[in-house]
Amino acid sequence: MSVDRRKQIVEAATKSFAFFGYKATTMEQVAKIAGVGKGTIYTFFAQKEELFDEIMHNFIVEMRQIAEKVMDPQKPLFDNLHPLLYELLDFRRKHELTIRLSHEVKEMGTPKAQEGMRQIEQAILAFVQKKVQEALDKGEIKTCDPEITAFVIVKLYVAFVHDWEKLNPPLSNEKIAELFQTYIVEGLAVK
Repeated sequence: MSVDRRKQIVEAATKSFAFFGYKATTMEQVAKIAGVGKGTIYTFFAQKEELFDEIMHNFIVEMRQIAEKVMDPQKPLFDNLHPLLYELLDFRRKHELTIRLSHEVKEMGTPKAQEGMRQIEQAILAFVQKKVQEALDKGEIKTCDPEITAFVIVKLYVAFVHDWEKLNPPLSNEKIAELFQTYIVEGLAVK
């Protein structure tokens, strides 16, 4: 029974944070959405920050599950990168919670919202770093620093998907995959 109540509170809080943002969400709102008394929330979570941390943890777990489903262990790293990054960033971009938190960060700079968005970015980087390390261990790629390589891969992908569109027409998935092949896999040097 208490597990169901806890889950009910977390789901209600997720809705509240997605709709109102971190700063404007109150325990009263969460209680109302969950259909419980405010005191019930405090039996599971001492403060709003704990509740938010639980939600961010759940979000990252869900994101990792999506990433694992996209990965084909029979394919090399570079064949998996485009679908992996597309799914991760698309999930983050379309999820109501991250949409609201992104707006809150831009509009108000709420520290806890910034921390939540940082956690998501770190989770994406850590997942890609793990996959780069696995590719290194298999001998698929040249020796490199997995952390720096993951950073470059994710930032380049974000540049193709998001930053490019600020001044130019969006790139197709096929074009992004082709550019990734050119810049990351093959490199620009004439051989």
